[in-house]
Amino acid sequence: MSHSSTGKRRQFWRADWFIGAAIVVAVFVLWKATGLFEALERRFYDTASSQSSRQPSDRIAVIAIDDQSIANIGRWPWPRDVHAELIDKLAAAKAKTIVYNSFFFEPQTERGLVIVRKIKEALGAGADSNEAIAKLMAEAEQSLDTDAKLAASMAKAGNVIVPSVFVLGEPQGKPDKELPAGVARNAVADKDSFSLPAVRGQYPLDAIGNAAAGVGHLNVTNDPDGAVRADPLLINYYGQGVPSMSLLAAAKSLNLGPGDIKVLPGEGVQVGRLRIRTDDAARILPQFYRARDGKPPFAVDSFYDVLNGKIPASKYADKIVLIGPTAQGVGTTFPVPGYAALSPAEMMAHVTSNILGEHFIVEPSWGGWAAFGAFLLVAGYLIAGLPRLSAGVGAATSGALLLALLVAEYFLLSSAATWLRFVLPAALLVIGHAALTTKRFLVTEAGKVKSDEESAETNRMMGLALQGQGQLDMAFDRFRRVPLNDSLMDNLFNLALDFERKRQFNKAEAVYMHMATYNKDYKDLQARINRAKNLSETVMLGGGGAHPGGTMLLDGGAVEKPMLGRYQVEKELGKGAMGVVYMGKDPKIGRVVAIKTMALSQEFEGEELNDARERFFREAETAGRLQHQNIVTIFDAGEEHDLAYIAMEFLRGKDLADFCKDGHLLPIPRVLSIVARVAEALAYAHRQNVVHRDIKPANIMYEHDSDTVKVTDFGIARITDSSKTKTGLVLGTPSFMSPEQIAGKKVDGRSDLYSLGVMLFQMLGGVLPFRGDSMAELMYKIANEEAPDIRVVRSEIPERLAQVVALALAKKPEARYQDGDRFAADLRAASAGLAGGAPASAAAGDDMNKTRAMNLGAAAQAQAVAEKTMVMAAHPGGYDAPAAAGGETDAFAKTAVFNNKPDIPKADPEA
Repeated sequence: MSHSSTGKRRQFWRADWFIGAAIVVAVFVLWKATGLFEALERRFYDTASSQSSRQPSDRIAVIAIDDQSIANIGRWPWPRDVHAELIDKLAAAKAKTIVYNSFFFEPQTERGLVIVRKIKEALGAGADSNEAIAKLMAEAEQSLDTDAKLAASMAKAGNVIVPSVFVLGEPQGKPDKELPAGVARNAVADKDSFSLPAVRGQYPLDAIGNAAAGVGHLNVTNDPDGAVRADPLLINYYGQGVPSMSLLAAAKSLNLGPGDIKVLPGEGVQVGRLRIRTDDAARILPQFYRARDGKPPFAVDSFYDVLNGKIPASKYADKIVLIGPTAQGVGTTFPVPGYAALSPAEMMAHVTSNILGEHFIVEPSWGGWAAFGAFLLVAGYLIAGLPRLSAGVGAATSGALLLALLVAEYFLLSSAATWLRFVLPAALLVIGHAALTTKRFLVTEAGKVKSDEESAETNRMMGLALQGQGQLDMAFDRFRRVPLNDSLMDNLFNLALDFERKRQFNKAEAVYMHMATYNKDYKDLQARINRAKNLSETVMLGGGGAHPGGTMLLDGGAVEKPMLGRYQVEKELGKGAMGVVYMGKDPKIGRVVAIKTMALSQEFEGEELNDARERFFREAETAGRLQHQNIVTIFDAGEEHDLAYIAMEFLRGKDLADFCKDGHLLPIPRVLSIVARVAEALAYAHRQNVVHRDIKPANIMYEHDSDTVKVTDFGIARITDSSKTKTGLVLGTPSFMSPEQIAGKKVDGRSDLYSLGVMLFQMLGGVLPFRGDSMAELMYKIANEEAPDIRVVRSEIPERLAQVVALALAKKPEARYQDGDRFAADLRAASAGLAGGAPASAAAGDDMNKTRAMNLGAAAQAQAVAEKTMVMAAHPGGYDAPAAAGGETDAFAKTAVFNNKPDIPKADPEA
């Protein structure tokens, strides 16, 4: 025998199939030894069976001996002439069957009756000789004998059924006494002992039993949890089957007698033409009807209300009337499916309705085989199927099988009134899948630890190889996948030195910071971090140090500031969508500028490089054409050291994003002044055929002390009369885009004015007009919903200003402002109205109305919103987050060339 086969046999117990088989055996033993799975089955049965849509019989009524009746009639038990009085009323009203759910086992002897009988006995024959005394004595005896009164009322009614109770158990011999005549006349033959056996019973008084139309049993059988889910239709007393009160009531209501009730051993009970399916002990599985619209399936009337005529007895004509106690301390209640506590009379109503309507639940004879087959199916799946499936396919298969088992049982119970016990197979499936999944996970984790160790060494060796080839960024990426240890610290230190040699000090700093997370005291690590941080404030231009513009380290660690064109680079301000932005200075005239750069040759090759260079300088051309006091000024553009650059006005202050937040809003006159100046700047740009496409607070710089406003970042602007212009490309920030811009249509200056209207709304109200939890929801609202009235957000805003905001946010381009000058004029008019403490002048109002009239009379509504959009980087907090994030640009795409690059922060000397 080979060593390999010996090892397999030794470890067979670790195989998935063996674990599956062990779980099947364990669950089977647990099922046999405990009631856990049966309890789960019963719970599932209660839930599903109570969801049936079956309707109860309207021929059944319930009269309750309730707390109100006890309070008005007196303590229980009542004199039996009270019951006789109610029976007389119901009989006179032609009730079909009267079922009395109260015990009359003991005689109710009045003390007065005893005395009368003693007097009568003492007088003897003398009382008979005196006709008056004899008559009086007879009336007194009859008045006090309530048992006789009740028996007389029952005999007169001829349709009253009363209960008996039996002690269940297997008979060991012959009965102590035969069934009383009143009970025996309704019993049926049960020689096959189909029903539950009994050894003795308690019966009503002979006078009452003989006067009643029938005596049925009132036994109930409880499950281990105390709930009642089955009701015995027959009790077998030494070969005689005593019907339940429900069965007897149903038979009497159909004018059937004991001879019409037949026992069908192993199948059920037949009453006339009704075949009632039962279990193997002649027990019916009742369908407990659920309440509808807050009303119980059977109305329950108060005994007292019927007795005193508040509820007319005629209500019960031709009905089966069930009378029983529900008062606290008098009656007993039972938990049943769908109900926490049900009185015997109400439970009897459900069962009687089940018999008459054949609404019972059936557990078919083949149901046990079906459940066993499902158990074997699951067992086979756990042993032979699941071990061969991947984790995902196994989870899907197990889920589908579990759903099929539970849905099948639920549907059959709730819709077909058929009970197949599939909870045990379902529980086996859940336990087996969980155990096998856990076992796989533990084995995988053990293997993963070993694999991780091997992977770490592989990554370290790959890092060293890449470092040797000069691919330092890729080497660092590999080293970061390796858990930090003393050996790796040496490798990382050498990598950081290589970054320093290439004067990539920011990357060297990143390596040092990574090392510090493991051991901040390693060699001179802290000093090197500080040195790299200082050096990273200057940059190496052009990607190499061989040319004159490169950064040079001087003696003592000092740094020679590099030159870019005629500008001396002071420090890096930030990285953006097109490269890096530096603060620079023109040494000849001392002008401080912001220099926007991109190392084109490092980003593009061949035709892409030419296209990128063309687009970069087109931006410079576009922005350079704009000479306006409220638009950032472009001074110069060029290309040096493989760097394309644009030198522009250095802007002090900060963008308007912070002034759009609730609690930091500017005064309304200041807001109107700022927006009016932006509108005038846009009007000028539009006359130059330039559309900004990304107007938002983050692209408007504002210096509070000098009240200076500048529109920045024409980086995604395009010359509208250029042959490069096309539709179908969505550019901008979603929350500020116009409906036509979202649709990917060709846009003009009116789109910028819409975006400016959104910014005006936010600066006045502190919130955006449109917000959504997803990009799709946000874009749908912008395209289809009208903007809310600004006064809903901020009630003190005057109507004239609200009209300006509404006009700027019109959906149709033809309906909003057509040029920025008109927008600015209306804003200044509204501001003047604020300053004067009154609304804007009538002339200004007339002008605005004329503008609106002309706009609304223009072309028809634009085409539906196009779905063609480009992917936008996600932001926490929803798609309106960028505008509230302090100047963070979030365009769908700057251009086709500069896509997926971070945006350029605004030049701010305080950064």
